[in-house]
Amino acid sequence: MSAAVAQAPQSQSTPVQTLIVEEDEAGLRLDRWFKRRFPALALSHLAKICRKGEVRVDGKRVDTSTRLEQNQKIRVPPLKLETVAAPAVMRARPEDARALAEMTLFEDAHLLVLNKPYGLAVQGGSGMKRHIDGMLESLAVGDKRPVLVHRLDRDTSGVLLIAKNRRTAADLGEIFRSRQAHKIYWALVEGVPKPSQGRVSLYLAKGADMVDERSRRNGERRAAEPADAREKMRVARHGDEGAQHSLTYYAIVDKAAPRCAWLSMKPLTGRTHQLRAHAEAIGCPIFGDPKYGHRPEDEVRRRDPMRAMPAELEPKLHLLARRLILPHPKGGTLDVTAPLSPHMKASWEFFGFDVGQDDPILSAPDA
Repeated sequence: MSAAVAQAPQSQSTPVQTLIVEEDEAGLRLDRWFKRRFPALALSHLAKICRKGEVRVDGKRVDTSTRLEQNQKIRVPPLKLETVAAPAVMRARPEDARALAEMTLFEDAHLLVLNKPYGLAVQGGSGMKRHIDGMLESLAVGDKRPVLVHRLDRDTSGVLLIAKNRRTAADLGEIFRSRQAHKIYWALVEGVPKPSQGRVSLYLAKGADMVDERSRRNGERRAAEPADAREKMRVARHGDEGAQHSLTYYAIVDKAAPRCAWLSMKPLTGRTHQLRAHAEAIGCPIFGDPKYGHRPEDEVRRRDPMRAMPAELEPKLHLLARRLILPHPKGGTLDVTAPLSPHMKASWEFFGFDVGQDDPILSAPDA
């Protein structure tokens, strides 16, 4: 059998075109619209032709970040597109559609709300074969498929919002950007924070890739995960490179002092690993967190068995996207609540926590 020979990419030119923004493309940035219509176009080339004024929207000069509206006319100049081997086609699998149906908390003609389980990634990464974004292919109709609106860490369970078309995705994106979406998370943290209700306001920046040294010394390999999940966020100072402000309100719902507390948390910003980093910053990391949580040797150093977490608990991340409240793009209010994941439910039962208790975080400010 002869070996396959790689061929150098060839280029093809397109004529001048005037294209219309479709309904499900409204709200897209210009660069994303071009990427959707012309996947082989280099974004650096797009930026160049925008600067030169060759791309026009309704006759006006634009930049790559311009957001589009339905029925706008886009002048597309001649483009040189590289002809490359077609990527592997992601095939819809019936079992994915069934799994998504089992996760569904709410659905209408415009959006879908899932109860994402622990351990299932939202998007793909190196070595990641199964994830929500790929599973959504099973719900595609023609060339239209549902769109992720926000993300959760792989080991965070709970409410995940999906738009059924680009128009709704754009509307929901604006709702999130304008902070009209109210998110409530539940967590089991090690120790009991003081005060019982508080505000965490910190600057966070990406730190070094965190492979714990014990695993490195033992030659253990870490499971594949999305690249952004491998970054640990660190507390930074205003003005530090990459530092972004983050703000979270928290309140104790119940506690098993001095071991742990059930926290309700309300993030007002959406930074990577925000709640996990904030819990660590107040000295009460989320139980089961492999990056921000206590290590077994920390318990030894503390030399206080009464503060050690019970061995009966599953050492999985105890963080739940409990509730999402936001204006529905078509009117009214969307208010969806997710149940505890199985391992968190077992922990709640172990400590005798009652999920029917009033949640004090509901009275926290929205700004």
